[in-house]
Amino acid sequence: MTAVDVDQDLAERVLADLENHGYAVVESLLPVDRVDAIREELHSILSATPTGRNDFEGFQTRRIYALFAKTRVFDDLAVHPLLLTVLDAVLGSSYHLSAPTGIEIAPGERAQFLHTDDAIYPLPRPHNDVVLNSMWAFDDFTTDNGATRVVPGSHRWTDRQPVDPDETVTVTMPAGSVLFLRGTLWHGGGANQTDRPRLGVLLEYVAGWLRQQENHILAVPTNVVRILPPRLQELLGYNIHPPFVGYVDGRHPRRLLEDGA
Repeated sequence: MTAVDVDQDLAERVLADLENHGYAVVESLLPVDRVDAIREELHSILSATPTGRNDFEGFQTRRIYALFAKTRVFDDLAVHPLLLTVLDAVLGSSYHLSAPTGIEIAPGERAQFLHTDDAIYPLPRPHNDVVLNSMWAFDDFTTDNGATRVVPGSHRWTDRQPVDPDETVTVTMPAGSVLFLRGTLWHGGGANQTDRPRLGVLLEYVAGWLRQQENHILAVPTNVVRILPPRLQELLGYNIHPPFVGYVDGRHPRRLLEDGA
């Protein structure tokens, strides 16, 4: 799939669901062999990854940070044409990768508390969209193994928070699917009550004028960044938010990569 052959009907359906419900699901976007290869790669990284340090990360959950420093299997997914089409419509023309993270919820993990992804930025609601998240499933997401719980329509709330667990809907989907989430939607990971872990990867994006959650300029070595596609380099932070936010020594940051500095 290229930028010119994005399924426009699918993109419009995703955008309509994001507008109406705050989230959207595209099932089985990735073929089985691709899912299997990515899962195998991530398991090799997870074997050396510690469990979480607090209730938000999950004490029975392992998170892969600095994702683009550790694997190349997401280089094309981060610039997937459908994803970029949705991002262009929701965040506009200027945005960056913010917090790409592999998340494996192990058996016995409790449900994560509900939150919004844009809450880290001190912006009063309502406000324009500044965060869009995508959760890519590499195991089947089920009610019992920790599938994401969402509160439909909560992206429109201005002064309330969810208090009733019955407000949540569990988003089940087969491996290879992707869940889109607006940054203003209340949601959280579910509890894993099975005997198998549940693996997913968040590719989160933020408006270009806001600071990324993870500092990819330091997290991803420059020699790695130099071999990446130009669009991915931009998304990692080697870019300018018009007219000149993000320059280095008065120049576009990509010049550093070209100069070999």
